[in-house]
Amino acid sequence: MKKRDIILAAVVLALAGIVWAVLQFAPGQTGSMLRITVDGQVYGEYSLEENRTIGIGGTNTCVIANGIVSMTEADCTDLICVHTKSIDARGGTIVCMPNRVVLEIVDPRGDGDTPDAVAG
Repeated sequence: MKKRDIILAAVVLALAGIVWAVLQFAPGQTGSMLRITVDGQVYGEYSLEENRTIGIGGTNTCVIANGIVSMTEADCTDLICVHTKSIDARGGTIVCMPNRVVLEIVDPRGDGDTPDAVAG
């Protein structure tokens, strides 16, 4: 390898590191909402800015605390949803398959049904 190749590789790695850091630590969009659906029907939408505990149909419980959403209780046997990583304004989904409960972060300005793009 030549000296120029090493410098080029170092610059590319440094730029990749900067892009990764910006994407990881950039603040999320403000005003994001949590949408809860049960069996495909919207159960409710909640602001991430208000701390609260939400009982979901007598089967699940989720908590919004400091803009972070987590599933804290479920009456299903596997409890995968309870052990799923929390979600926040940057996006994410938590699913309880046995109870058909979905927690997802949505943009309050959009209806969520409009595709971003269509592949042809």
